[in-house]
Amino acid sequence: MKTTRVLTGITTTGTLHLGNYVGAIRPAIAASREPGVESFFFMADYHGLIKCDDPDRVEASRLQIAATWIAAGLDTDVALLYRQSDVPEVCELTWLLTCITAKGQMNRAHAYKAAVDAAVAAGEEPDSNVTMGLYCYPILMAADILLYNAHRIPVGKDQVQHIEMARDVAQRFNHQYGEDFFVLPEAQVDAEMELLPGLDGRKMSKSYDNVVPLFEGGLDGLKGAIARVVTDSRLPGEPKEPEGTTFIQLWDSFANREQRAAMRAELRAGLGWGEAKQRLVTLIDAELGPMRARYEHLMTHPDEVEAILLKGAERARAIARPLLARLREAVGLRRSRLLPGRAAPQAPKAAVVPVAKQYREADGQFYVKLLQGEQVLLLSPGFTQGKEAGQWWARVKAEGSGAAAGAQQLDAGLDAVLALLRAAEAEKAEKAGKAG
Repeated sequence: MKTTRVLTGITTTGTLHLGNYVGAIRPAIAASREPGVESFFFMADYHGLIKCDDPDRVEASRLQIAATWIAAGLDTDVALLYRQSDVPEVCELTWLLTCITAKGQMNRAHAYKAAVDAAVAAGEEPDSNVTMGLYCYPILMAADILLYNAHRIPVGKDQVQHIEMARDVAQRFNHQYGEDFFVLPEAQVDAEMELLPGLDGRKMSKSYDNVVPLFEGGLDGLKGAIARVVTDSRLPGEPKEPEGTTFIQLWDSFANREQRAAMRAELRAGLGWGEAKQRLVTLIDAELGPMRARYEHLMTHPDEVEAILLKGAERARAIARPLLARLREAVGLRRSRLLPGRAAPQAPKAAVVPVAKQYREADGQFYVKLLQGEQVLLLSPGFTQGKEAGQWWARVKAEGSGAAAGAQQLDAGLDAVLALLRAAEAEKAEKAGKAG
């Protein structure tokens, strides 16, 4: 079976609420259990620094969000859960991708354009509120995805452009360096439950102060939030139309088919909103209560969370390192080696020890000839007696080329050759002495 890699990033800038659970956490965990799926979940803490400059909040959010996913049932022995900042390879890949990404492409990113438009509308310089983190956010996001060659990226509609940009960057790199290093990721947009309403009917968001807390505040926090769900003014006993209400959308997010039908029938029959809300609390707590207990345990045992995250990071790095090694090789960041067109220097040959030969020619005279291999370096004048020839050679060997007057052939490097000859004879004599 072909494996499909699915990657989900979780920005660490706060705690999660019921809308996050219904719209992202629960379906992502269910998808991670599908056969043939390899799931990656990472705490996007580098991304979080773009939006938050409070170190304590960044630290707390990383722990809270990781504990939430673990408590919600993510099997970290199967899926990979890790912090982005624990995988340094993502930073190196970000730079490699930055070096081939056109500035014009970055200029078209929605987040950057929105920041510029807001500054201009306020009468400020266009880039007055733009950091390089915000500007380069899409490249870091591309690195998050391409480092693992993820196939499918679940995102909201506002993030689809970033997946398209990651595809463009991957294609450009593959083309420039002549190999399919990266697969082209696909955005997965699931509209179902994406816009779970908040207490006032608008999208559930902390910026609207209309969220239902997931675990924070415990059961009392859940009860207090559900009590604030906006409903109509119909009294108990009066028929109520459930369709389109915030209450029924929250109910449907946790109820099965039979429970959905039964609640609609009871509301139309006059069930009071107060009673309906109590039932909603019971319904939600049946699913979240055990998770909340697990969450509270993890928040008081952060070492358990840390161990899970570090283990996930090592698994992620084991996948990332081989790809990054190939990319470094491709762009020329290689180990030093012999460059093309250059020959390795030949090892010097061992010096050939010169040999002196004394002989008698047909003219009856005695000569001395110094040879190195086949090359004649020195040829003495003729002597009437062999003893004279021997004495001449002994003097030349001891005194050098200055004593070789009258020689018929004299090599310019004679003194060096004579030194080599003397050294060889001395070594031979030393070995003979030791053997004796």
